[in-house]
Parts: sequence; C-alpha cells; structure tokens
Amino acid sequence: MIEPAPHALPLALYVHWPFCLAKCPYCDFNSHVRDRISVADWERALLADLELEARRPGRAPLGSVFFGGGTPSLMPPALVANILAAAERRFGFAEDIEVTLEANPSSVEADNFAALAVAGINRVSLGVQALEDAALRMLGRLHSADEALAALTTAQRHFARVSIDLIYARPDQSEAAWRRELERALGFGTEHISLYQLTIEPGTRFASDVRRGALLPLDDDRAADLFALTRAAAAAAGLPAYEISNHARPGRESRHNLVYWRYRDYAGIGPGAHGRRGGIATVRHRKPENYLAAVARHGHGVSEERVLPAREQAEEALMMGLRLAEGIDPAALAHRLGLAREAMIDARKLALYEARGLVRTDGARLIVTERGMPLLDALLPELVALASEAA
Repeated sequence: MIEPAPHALPLALYVHWPFCLAKCPYCDFNSHVRDRISVADWERALLADLELEARRPGRAPLGSVFFGGGTPSLMPPALVANILAAAERRFGFAEDIEVTLEANPSSVEADNFAALAVAGINRVSLGVQALEDAALRMLGRLHSADEALAALTTAQRHFARVSIDLIYARPDQSEAAWRRELERALGFGTEHISLYQLTIEPGTRFASDVRRGALLPLDDDRAADLFALTRAAAAAAGLPAYEISNHARPGRESRHNLVYWRYRDYAGIGPGAHGRRGGIATVRHRKPENYLAAVARHGHGVSEERVLPAREQAEEALMMGLRLAEGIDPAALAHRLGLAREAMIDARKLALYEARGLVRTDGARLIVTERGMPLLDALLPELVALASEAA
C-alpha cells in the first residue's frame, strides 16, 4: 500500500517559546533566561510568522499544534489563546486536533493550567524529570518531587491527555533505585510517558563538568541494563515503546511527534524553530532578540530556507522512521520521493544485521528489533545507503 503524500495529510504546527526561569545543566535546547520580556512584542512576532506559514503553498488543516521550549507553560494563557485562534482562522483545525503544551511542574505554572485548558490546550507534557529531590537538584530543576506530584494531579484534572517526562541513567543510579522510581511513575495512570537516558550534550554545563571531572556519567553497560529494564517495565504496565524513548497506551501516542518520525509536513514558528513542508526546509533565527529584529524587518523570523534534495529527504526520513516500533516502508518512501528502494537501504548491511537479529522485515516494513534498539545510533548510518555514500 502506498502511503499518502504529506500534502494530503493534516499539517502540524510547532510554536517555540524560548524562555525559561533557569537553564538546566543538561539542556542543549534553544532556551534563554531573560529578566523581562514584552508579551505584546512576542505576540506580534509570532502572529506575523504564522501568517507567512499560512501563505505558503500546500496549506492544510492542522492536525496538531505543539507549544515547545523553553518553558511554554510560562506563556500568558491569553497569548496561547490568540495564537490558536489565529491558527484556526488561517489553517482550519482537524476535528480531533491535538494541542500540546510542554510544562514544568512548578506551582506557579500549575496555577495556569485551568486557563490554558480554556485557551485550547488539550494535552500537556509535564517535565517531571525525577521523583527524588536530590536527583532534581542535580539536574538543576527548580521544583521538588512533591511539587511535581501536585502539578500532575492538577494537570490530570484539567487536561484530557497528560504525558510525563523522566530522565534516567543518572550518575550512580542503581537498577533497584530506577526500578522503584519507574514503577512509581507508571502507577500515576498517565497515558503517555517519555523516558530519556541522560546524555551529555556538547556546550552544556554537564559537558563542562565531565571535562573537569566533576561529573561521572553512568557507564554504557549499566545504562544499557536500565534501558532494557525501562522498556520491559513500561510494556508490562500497558505502555509499550512506540519510539525508542516514548511509551503510550495503544492509540494514545503523541500525534504531533509521529508527524516528525513519519516524515510528514510541519510548520515551525518562533526562535530556532524548524519546518519541513513540500520538500522545503525552513529555520528561524535562534536568538530571541535576533528573531524579533528579523520579524520587524521582514515580517517573519526565517533565517534559512532551502529546497531539500530527494536523497536528503530520504536519509532524514529513514533516520527518523527507524526509531519507531512500526519501522518504515522503504518502497512507499522511495515512491513518494521518486527514488529507487535499493538506493536507500544498504542491502548487504541489511542482510548482515537481519542475520544478527538486530533488524527484521515484516511484509513491506523494515523494523529495528528489541535487540537492535539499544544499538540504534550505530545501526542507522550502517543501514542507510545514502549515508554510506556520503561517507
């Protein structure tokens, strides 16, 4: 079966709010701390940027909107409501649109949940990150474990759908300690949970700490054991992994993130936001002040726009799609992009890793196995013929 072309499907919209109260030491996202901001200036800029996206060819109703950051739960609910109203006027909304907002579980932000629900948010992704106060302090978080649980209770009262994030494979974290923490988190009854291994990203404070010897990351073997534990425990609780780090009850996956992983079209507005529409990639100015200045000069925040060659699109699609439990359909993807299937997947490497039980084929689909998932970062460039050619 040939998958529908991206333009025949609902569009996704990403809105980036770049501000945080503090910069977490592990975070390499486009987030900034500012003493004060002008909400009026940001509303004008984001609405102008949205208008540009609405004028592009291939406009379709929005199937999902995602407010990410930064800390978008710091946004005034009236600003969220105005952006959503403008998006609905210019694009239209699918009947069952998913509207997600990332939130930190501080009491200040939880106090906004009722108003954010009225503004149109129907799904919240709550950055709990840990259920132990010592771990939260190590991660640079401003909330306590008790505050996180109170915010979760509030979120479940106001939103139809709630997801929580946790970070594991923290320094010195034992298997027994993570099992207790994970089982507690799985008992909260959320429909979706994102479970991320702590990674040391270049340019972060943690990267500096590792260089100075002030932080010792968990070794790879112990991290791999925690990964296996995580997937087994979440599946046993009825939230199987549908992506390498994301778990959900069947049918309650993040529709917005599936747009990325299935390589469908999405628009992105706000500082540093990326977009992919009709084979055209866009990137916005990253620094908030530069973004505002660009919108003032040009009426939008785009810093780069280019046509993506079909081969580059194919490589991106393969790299994203193989993260999913459902895998990819290489033939359908090749048909969509006008490429030959054999030009996309390295057949020799595929046979090798299939014999080792790291990948399998299921009808037309290519799937990374449970055994292969811990090795995904190494497997992807091996399997993708386009990446091999580039090397």
